[in-house]
Amino acid sequence: MTRTAPKAEPRAAWQTGRLALGTASALGLARFAYGLLLPSMREDLRWTLAEAGAMSTANGLGYLLGALVTAAVVRRWGTAAAFRVGMALTAVSLAATAASDAYPALLAARAAAGAAGAVVFVAGGVIASRVAARAASSAPITVYFAGTGLGIVVSGVSIPALGEHWRLAWVGLAVAAALATVASWSAAGTGEDAHTAAAGRFRVRPLWGTALAYLLFAAGYITYITFLSAYLADQHASLGQVVLTWTALGLAVIAAPALWSRPTAEWAATRALATLLAILAGGAALALAAPTPPVVLASAIIYGATFMGVPAAITALIKSNVPPADWAATLAAFTTLFAAGQTAGPWIAGMVADHTSTEATLAWTAILCAAASAIAIAGGRTRPGAPRPGRARHTTETRA
Repeated sequence: MTRTAPKAEPRAAWQTGRLALGTASALGLARFAYGLLLPSMREDLRWTLAEAGAMSTANGLGYLLGALVTAAVVRRWGTAAAFRVGMALTAVSLAATAASDAYPALLAARAAAGAAGAVVFVAGGVIASRVAARAASSAPITVYFAGTGLGIVVSGVSIPALGEHWRLAWVGLAVAAALATVASWSAAGTGEDAHTAAAGRFRVRPLWGTALAYLLFAAGYITYITFLSAYLADQHASLGQVVLTWTALGLAVIAAPALWSRPTAEWAATRALATLLAILAGGAALALAAPTPPVVLASAIIYGATFMGVPAAITALIKSNVPPADWAATLAAFTTLFAAGQTAGPWIAGMVADHTSTEATLAWTAILCAAASAIAIAGGRTRPGAPRPGRARHTTETRA
């Protein structure tokens, strides 16, 4: 035991690092990069803000569908196969987005990207939870979700320079997603797919406060990153400011595990979740307080350092309070709630912004995340990072 233990942590880090390419692709490239492309697509295709927001709504609807079927897919194919297929389909859907400028075709492509991304998100979260259980650390979970930042950075440094060539940008994103699929392929295997053979049960009732907070977070957070570039365009931001803002946001996501791994694992009840949501609300409100480049940059950094910490905290709560056999079903149920929230959020916020200004989208994020923080505090009854008695010991002994 003592001879092999030192090798476990580097091996887990290497596996999780490649696994994190899943969120980099499914979220950073397939979902959030659209916010960078929105201004040029909106101008070229003559969209209203509501129509632009509906693209994110279509992505959310696809994500909802993917979340609903993921548990069944995992039971039938296994977690590793579900992750790999989801990654491949994500790359294909990004390529399809460049194939047409017809609004229905673009809606369909965005929906397909959402569905594939949900499968990657849930399956990868389960795999990361297994790695975390083996390593007796929550770090693999937070690192997995922080992979989103890599996708945002890649998008932030490349897309703005392409200007109006949004089709070329989607092709580039598809190539990046395909490379991520290849690089993460072997990281999906944990040898634990026997757990998925039996139908797991989803367990939301014990975490009702967390579930409601997650729903509001989903409806709120997505509007900030969807309309951030549109907001910067309305503020007449330079190309350099747009690149700097998005790159800083992505780097903040990558750095988030250093800030939140320990609080997620050790803080009592839903304290980490409530704190993340409160800081996220403050970061969104900051950009409204003084829309100057330094303040907007600070807002983006705060947003990036917190928003992917929320699903990491949710996954840690599920891992700590649900039997391993039910992880996939419960995470899929929470992802369904998440998908429902992020489906409605951009469309509603876009309609409000059409009658006011793009500032309404940032206010929407601040208000909903603040409400979610309050609900997380009121409904918190569990302690992330505190496994059920005997679980950690049992896992260690069986693997020894």
